[in-house]
Amino acid sequence: MIRLLIVDDDYLITTALKTILEAEGDLSVCGIGKDGNDAVRLYKQLQPDLLLMDIRMEHLDGLNAAEQILQIYPDARILLLTTFSDDEYIIKALHLGARGYILKQDYTGISPAIRAVLKGQTVFGAEITTRIPKLFEPQKAFDYETYQLTSREFSIIELVADGRSNREIAEALYLGEGTVRNYLSSILEKLELRDRTQLAVFFYQHLL
Repeated sequence: MIRLLIVDDDYLITTALKTILEAEGDLSVCGIGKDGNDAVRLYKQLQPDLLLMDIRMEHLDGLNAAEQILQIYPDARILLLTTFSDDEYIIKALHLGARGYILKQDYTGISPAIRAVLKGQTVFGAEITTRIPKLFEPQKAFDYETYQLTSREFSIIELVADGRSNREIAEALYLGEGTVRNYLSSILEKLELRDRTQLAVFFYQHLL
């Protein structure tokens, strides 16, 4: 029996997925969670064969939960299931080592994706697969001088890309949270970016 852990903040979705997947006979849902904190806790407790998890959830999102789990269990099989196909999510999912990223709309593809991941494959829905090559096209060499980034600012960008909060960045760099916020405002202005999510994508595309 294949043991699955499902984590999604929509109870109707987790219930529907449990019903659909267990109807196949060899799939068993051993646990259900509603946010990333549940995912980390239940994964440690249940050690499922595969974790099927949403991305956008309160308290701790799926990407950061996946990162925490993979730090402890590098071979964890995590399949991200979401309604969002944003480029920044795809990029971070790939860098984290998630085994798949498929859209919730593709219900018929969920079971085949689970089975493919369990066989060692990495699975991305058709809509996402067509976009991956473009996301990783060689980028123009980054011109540090133009943006005048300092070494401290680079360290902050790296920590943002690692999913750290302002408080965690402040602790890591021995700064006040207010100072970190000021640095972030300056960085976003220099790079002409809107928010920390765009900053994380910028890091993976240009600075990693």
